[in-house]
Amino acid sequence: MSRFLKVAAVALGLAAAQFVAAQPTSAPKSAIPITGLGRAATAAEVKAWDIDVRPDFAGLPVGSGSVAKGQEVWDAKCASCHGTFGESNEVFAPIVGGTTAEDIAVGRVKGLSQGGTRTTLAKLPTLSTLWDYINRAMPWTAPKTLSTEEVYAVTAYILHLGEIVPADFVLSDRNIREVQKRMPNRDGMTDRHGLWRADGAPDVRAVACMSNCNTGAAKRSSELPGYARNSHGNLADQIRPVGAVEGVDTTRPVGSAPGKAQAPAGPPSAAPQPQTAASASAVAAPPSGAALAKAHNCLLCHGMTSKLVGPAFNEIAAKYKERADAQSYLAGKILSGGSGVWGAVPMPAQPQLDPAHAKALAAWLAAGAK
Repeated sequence: MSRFLKVAAVALGLAAAQFVAAQPTSAPKSAIPITGLGRAATAAEVKAWDIDVRPDFAGLPVGSGSVAKGQEVWDAKCASCHGTFGESNEVFAPIVGGTTAEDIAVGRVKGLSQGGTRTTLAKLPTLSTLWDYINRAMPWTAPKTLSTEEVYAVTAYILHLGEIVPADFVLSDRNIREVQKRMPNRDGMTDRHGLWRADGAPDVRAVACMSNCNTGAAKRSSELPGYARNSHGNLADQIRPVGAVEGVDTTRPVGSAPGKAQAPAGPPSAAPQPQTAASASAVAAPPSGAALAKAHNCLLCHGMTSKLVGPAFNEIAAKYKERADAQSYLAGKILSGGSGVWGAVPMPAQPQLDPAHAKALAAWLAAGAK
């Protein structure tokens, strides 16, 4: 019996060796075609997205643009958000400022380490980043619509506002490397830290407390400005139900007692009192349009009689006073947003707004915003 098993084992081994030798060197492709997963991008489609410009300016297209041309484009397409001189407004961060002639000479913005103004030109080490961002993302209402000349020109105008190039300068793919040598913070970026190199030292310092920690040493306070405190609802109601509770009740004024603004759980201790006609009327009375505009932070972008980011309320009221469906039209615009009616800056949608409040605001505007 033992002899038979040995013969059978040898036979099986030979058969297995022949099977392995007969297999192809690579796995055969599936005989079933894969469908429904799209198609390969064409060369033209890839080229349309392959527009990045590296720090060494690889990928930079041939072209040029003057400071004068840049000012024309800036005034038409950029100043509404970023200000006439790059100072921006309450919505967007400033682009220009915080740099000196000494910074341009040295290549490191001194003010950044001394609490100075943190603007785009103050922080930016590579000019290619500025060119690339304008090219792919600006203007924010219609990205990738600027021509190559306009991108060069707007970049040149920003550099002129920062006193990096003169007023008669023409920026091009031929001289942009020389301009890079005048960027105020060109030496402000380093890779000598733990986030970049495995052997690098951490760029932050902290002392970890493992026992007997003084948890009362750190004091937290909200940094939300008063006008934006409750823009998106009560933050205390939006935190996750497990883990550390860090949410602040944004329906309360700064410095008031913390906690969620909600009714206590469980049945009330006493039966509710019947509501009188007078109390029902008081509860049902909606806030005035002006009060709603203030409560929902509309005044951040709209003045009562002066244009800010968007048109003034009295301008909106005058524009639609003769329109029969003004109330429903304006309510729709408030909730859904829109663009192109009052210029390039769009009206963002307000899905968090109570539809009843949107209708009340629209009625107030249609009645003259008074």
